[in-house]
Amino acid sequence: MTEEGKERIAKVMARAGLCSRRDAERWITEGRVCVNGTKLESPAFTVSPQDKITVNGKTLPQAEETRLFLYHKPAGLVTTARDEKGRATVFDHLPADMKRVVSVGRLDLNTEGLLLLTNDGGLSRYLELPATGWKRHYRVRVHGRVDSKKLENLKNGITVEGVHYKSIEATFDSVQGSNSWLYMGLTEGKNREIRKVMEALDLQVNRLIRVSYGPFQLGSLEKGVVQEVPKKILQEQVKGYFR
Repeated sequence: MTEEGKERIAKVMARAGLCSRRDAERWITEGRVCVNGTKLESPAFTVSPQDKITVNGKTLPQAEETRLFLYHKPAGLVTTARDEKGRATVFDHLPADMKRVVSVGRLDLNTEGLLLLTNDGGLSRYLELPATGWKRHYRVRVHGRVDSKKLENLKNGITVEGVHYKSIEATFDSVQGSNSWLYMGLTEGKNREIRKVMEALDLQVNRLIRVSYGPFQLGSLEKGVVQEVPKKILQEQVKGYFR
C-alpha cells in the first residue's frame, strides 16, 4: 500500500479478477482505462478506494476475496485464455459455474499435473516470481540412457543453447520398459526447461507431470478436477502476500 492508502492501479485491477497485472498495464497504455473520467496514459498511477475506475467504459468490479484452486491439468490443453490455433484450453474445461480465474504460470500442451488457478491476478504474479523461492516438482519419464552423474551435476546449473538454467534437483526413480522415471525439482520454470535440459543429456521426455508447486500437492486429485484451497491454509502458506 502506498501513501494515504493508495495502490498502483494495475494491482487494483488484478485484484478485482479482471486480468493479470501485466495485462492491466498493457490495457492502460492502450487507453482502455479511465480514473474519475480521465483516460490514463501510463500505468505509473495510484488510486484510492474512492476513485472511480472504468475499463472499456465499464465500472471496475469490486475486488472479490482472494481464492486459490488446485487443478489437475490433462495433457492436450493449452494454458491460455484464447488460442490463436484454435486448440482446446484449460479454461474451456473448467466447471461451467466457475468464475473467472487466471493461471499461476503455465504448463505446456503436453505437460500434465498440478496447475494453480486464482481469481486474483496479483497473487498469480506473486507466486510466479522466482523470488518467492517455491520449488516445482515433477515426475519425468524419459527415453534414453540415464547417466546418474550427469543428473547429479544439474545441481550446479547448466547452459543449453546459450540459456543458463539454475540449480536443478534431479534423481533417478525407476525403470519402466525402455523408459526411466526421474524426479526433478526447480525454482525458475523457464519455458520448456525440463525438456530442453533433458535433450542436452540425450534424453527424450515422453511424459511430464507436475506433482507439486511450493507447498501445494497434486496428491490424488483426479484429472480435470478443480479443488479450492481452504482460506486458512492459503493465508498460512502465502503469508508474504497477505501482509
